[in-house]
Amino acid sequence: MNELLIGLVGALIATNQPLAVSNLTQPNAGVPVTMANPNDPAEKALAELMARDDEVLAEVDKWIRDNNAFAAQGAGESKEALNQRIRARLDSVRKDYGDFLRRYPDFARGHLAYGSFLNDIGEEDAAVAQYGKAAQLDPKNPAAWNQLANYYGEHDPVTNAFVDYAKAIELNPAEPVYYRNLAATVYLFRKDAGVFYGITEEQIFDKALALYRKAMQLDPQNFLLATDYAESYYGIHPLRTNDALGAWTNALQIAHDDNEREGVSLHLARIKMAAGRFAEARAHLNDVTNAAFADVKHRLERNLAERENSATNTPATGVFTNAPVVPTNASNSGS
Repeated sequence: MNELLIGLVGALIATNQPLAVSNLTQPNAGVPVTMANPNDPAEKALAELMARDDEVLAEVDKWIRDNNAFAAQGAGESKEALNQRIRARLDSVRKDYGDFLRRYPDFARGHLAYGSFLNDIGEEDAAVAQYGKAAQLDPKNPAAWNQLANYYGEHDPVTNAFVDYAKAIELNPAEPVYYRNLAATVYLFRKDAGVFYGITEEQIFDKALALYRKAMQLDPQNFLLATDYAESYYGIHPLRTNDALGAWTNALQIAHDDNEREGVSLHLARIKMAAGRFAEARAHLNDVTNAAFADVKHRLERNLAERENSATNTPATGVFTNAPVVPTNASNSGS
């Protein structure tokens, strides 16, 4: 399910559930569940159920979008009525999963799929119980361990996430999502990671960056992964200027369109400005013409002018004090 639906459904119906964290920390579920044996009745039934699951979630997504559009025009149904309709639709899928698992109680991937559905609708505590059951029934399924790790990364103990992501990687070392998830968790929970691994903060950064690079080695054309890696350099002080520029240059090379390329140009300008490479920074800013980036571009231009004026008296430090947040693309200004 898309991230917008997760947030909308969570806010609308999961009144007692914690909302998902920001996009920066939202983990990835891993590879889609594939049919191991198309002739197995359980496999066929699960495939049909998962297809219906996707259809219903897409339908609910459309209901919410349409109702928001109507509400903006002074129409649309009440939140209570929409809430009731959504609950009834999702409960029908919940019932189908219950029926399936009563028929196939030892089918691990059925529990995993049900857990994913529950997580999508904001029932994370119920979801983790299904992930645990899946891991118990099929301890060699890496997706189950990844899902457990995703839960513990948000709800604690985060050390369980370190252990479970490592287990997923051990079982499937060719899946980039597992390295990416572990990298983000190590990076975000540096204090816990330092105690768990017995390493310094500098070594924590090195570990997280190495995990990101492994994920990129396995998925070299993934632009969002490349930008996740590049953005991680902002948290390291002093700034590793050359490494950061290399990361953003790589992201620029695999960007899909002008929107993504201009977003990366803003990041390159920010880093080169902090490094005192003012002419190059201005050249990158001149490459940005998308109106969606105008506010950030203007703030960077003002910052650049101030740094140029004071350059003779104040050396560049590479520390991003009060620097504007730079989006990677126009559709996600919080990157």
